[in-house]
Parts: sequence; C-alpha cells; structure tokens
Amino acid sequence: MKKELPYFHIEDSFGGNQDWFRDPMMHLGGCGAAAACDVCINAALHEKKEHLYPYEIQKLAKEDYIKFAMKMKPYLRPRIHGIDTLEIFMDGFKDYLNDVGDQDIKMTGCHGEVSAKEAAIEVKTQIDNGIPIPFLMLKHKNADYKDYVWHWFMLVGYEEFEDDFYVKAATYGGYRWISLYGLWNTGYERKGGMVLVKY
Repeated sequence: MKKELPYFHIEDSFGGNQDWFRDPMMHLGGCGAAAACDVCINAALHEKKEHLYPYEIQKLAKEDYIKFAMKMKPYLRPRIHGIDTLEIFMDGFKDYLNDVGDQDIKMTGCHGEVSAKEAAIEVKTQIDNGIPIPFLMLKHKNADYKDYVWHWFMLVGYEEFEDDFYVKAATYGGYRWISLYGLWNTGYERKGGMVLVKY
C-alpha cells in the first residue's frame, strides 16, 4: 500500500525551502517556522482554510513564502537549542492560529517514546486523511539520517512493506523516501516525534 499527498510546489521546489530565508537566524534555525508554514499552505489549498495563508494561494511564489516565514517567526522563533520539543512547536503554532482566527485546528503530539509500529499507524491515519505531518528529529546514531538531525521536516506520504514502513520526507525543497522504523529508532534516550494536526 502506497499513498502520497498532492503536495504543493513553489517554482521547482517541492514544498517550501528554508534555504531561501535571508534572515540569518531563520536561514540557520527556521525549520520549525517552515513546517508550520507548510501545514498552513496545505490546509489553505486543500481544506478551504485560505485565512491561514496571507498571500495568493493559487499563485504560490517564493517571495511570498519568505514573507510568510517572517510572519511565522515571532511564533516559532529560532533559539539556542532550537524548537526541540513538540510542545514548543504546538504552543507557538497555536498562538498563530488564534491570531488568524482559527479555532478548529487541533494538535496532539506523538512522542518518540512510542514504538515505531505505533508511529507508523499514526502516519497512515494522518496521510490517509490528507494531512501532512511535522516531524522533529533530534540526534541520531546512524549517519544515513544526518540531514535530518536537530531538524523539523514534513512527512507527506507512506509505503507499507511486509517488514518495514517507508515515509516520504520533504525538506529543503526536495524529498526522500526513508524507513520510518530507521528514522524513529535514533539510538538516543531523548527523542523528538510528530505533531498530529486535525482540521
């Protein structure tokens, strides 16, 4: 079973791209804000929640995305240790949603302490419902995942196999299919997890 969300493009970028940010702190640590922006754009495009995105949703543009990220910055600002818990992300994003008058969107955390199989069930439910997933990874002992260390990115698809479960991970304007089980089992006690958004 394989499912991919109809994810947005901006020019030749798959989703948004943190590398575009001109603000030095956002360029370095704006991944949490970018993840929130991507959730908003997806909801505006596919769930008639245009109030979440303050620009032209049918003509997504790089400059508008950069401006949008700067609007999100006060809510999910880069900090010394990063937005390193699900709660910091959810609290900041909730404040943005309140300020734009959205009372419908709810969020819960799926923390890294749950089993990889439980996480896969949550991914499947979210993607089947058409909702992308902000994912936080902290440290990882496997160098194959070095591009995702201390980083927020988006899960926008999944593929089930007999003994594994792959996810489509989107970040920096591209995507990669990777094993959720491998991603989830970081080898460290302190873990990140996923934010489960409900429209």
